[in-house]
Amino acid sequence: MLKKVSPLADYRLLLTFEGGEKRVFDVTPWLNKGIFRALRDDALFQTAKRSFDTVEWGNGADLCPEILYAKSQPFVAKKHMAVAEERPKYDSKRAQKTGKK
Repeated sequence: MLKKVSPLADYRLLLTFEGGEKRVFDVTPWLNKGIFRALRDDALFQTAKRSFDTVEWGNGADLCPEILYAKSQPFVAKKHMAVAEERPKYDSKRAQKTGKK
């Protein structure tokens, strides 16, 4: 069951399902079809919200929950990598002579 919807860039949706599973759904293939054409307007696309167990937009467009799950991909969070650097070395004897810390 769908728990949360977050619009992303490039006409994609981040879907959070019961149990915490996250998936990304690409709406692009639907943007040339019927009521979905209006979603090319980013302001309207950003109105995506959860309605019962599916996604609905401000113009009434919606997708069935089975399609949302079947056509979405697992969400892979990007990890920010940190680089380990050597600690700077301070000459404490020199700092004592000059009065600098």
